[in-house]
Amino acid sequence: MAGSLRQRTVPGVRVLIVGGGVLGTMHAWQAVERGHEVVQLEREPEARGASVRNFGLVWVGGRAAGVELDTALRARELWERIGERVPGLGFRANGSLTVLRTPLEVRVAEQTVARDDAAERGLKLLDVEEARRLNPALRGDFEAALWCERDAAVEPRVAQPALRAALEASGRYTWLPGREVRSVTRGKVVDDQGDQHRGDVVILCTGAWLGGLVREIAGDVPVRRVRLQMMQTEPLGEALTTSVADGDSFRYYPAYRGTALDALNREQPQPETAREHAMQLLVVQRADGGLTIGDTHAYDEPFPFDTEDEPYRHLTEVAEAVLGRPLPRVARRWAGVYAQCRDTTQVVHRREVEPGVWLVTGPGGRGMTCSPAIGFDTAEAVGL
Repeated sequence: MAGSLRQRTVPGVRVLIVGGGVLGTMHAWQAVERGHEVVQLEREPEARGASVRNFGLVWVGGRAAGVELDTALRARELWERIGERVPGLGFRANGSLTVLRTPLEVRVAEQTVARDDAAERGLKLLDVEEARRLNPALRGDFEAALWCERDAAVEPRVAQPALRAALEASGRYTWLPGREVRSVTRGKVVDDQGDQHRGDVVILCTGAWLGGLVREIAGDVPVRRVRLQMMQTEPLGEALTTSVADGDSFRYYPAYRGTALDALNREQPQPETAREHAMQLLVVQRADGGLTIGDTHAYDEPFPFDTEDEPYRHLTEVAEAVLGRPLPRVARRWAGVYAQCRDTTQVVHRREVEPGVWLVTGPGGRGMTCSPAIGFDTAEAVGL
């Protein structure tokens, strides 16, 4: 089973992983699962980047046909298998409903479910009554909903610690936080405390950190940084049994491209705030009952150091219209930055930058979804 920790009858190697986010941790999982020893270094006391500043969505339905969809489907299987072994991930196969509030949005969904790969994606168009049976919390006015049974969710703020606890139980894993790596050569990593770490393979999963050491080793990487804003409410007081999106999500995921989407973009432009901040509504309920709500997209650096209120007001209005009730009080707001391949048809940028040293970055908004499969594919490419 690809998602389980087990000893294989292959010669063990020592793998050094730089980066403590979900991508680095899934690489550690794959290496340990294949019988190898892993040392994972992270410059912060705990991962603080995009791996914890996200929805925790395992988002399959909107992925581009081909490699991206294949990667997401394989990752979805791995998340479920790993979740069975690591309950602390909070994995749940809750699916998602994209709520459609206009005939143009319904037409996009109709065109999407008519495609040959709709069943593979787990897509089905539901009427209002069917959608409310799946998710009774949807009391707002809408015309239909696109159901994706393959979508799932995990708890991003606790996923990495839960995975590390399982890895440590293997006896072949060492976690070294608070270690900023200063140099990388074949078989050796030196951190800012002067400690040298020896290994057979080095894998750099440094996320949106693309300067400094990464630039020295890899030069200019074909990856851009993307900034987003999100928020989280206090507990809703009832179950949101699926993740929820709105029709604006169609504009930002490649699976929905076609003549119906062209008509939506032409005849139903986004409100000014949503257009200016490249917004969609995504809502996921956390284990404590609160709602994670977002998001925005910004691509032009330098990014602002503060958050803007107008996008939050827009998200609140749309979420309340979908739920048909006021949101609970907003408990926290944040911004995050992730790394995305400039060629967005590429799921990840994976390259051996020096003999035995691999850089893996740029999954963009697919990092939480696809990281288990990306880690698996790296292990295969490296020959672990």
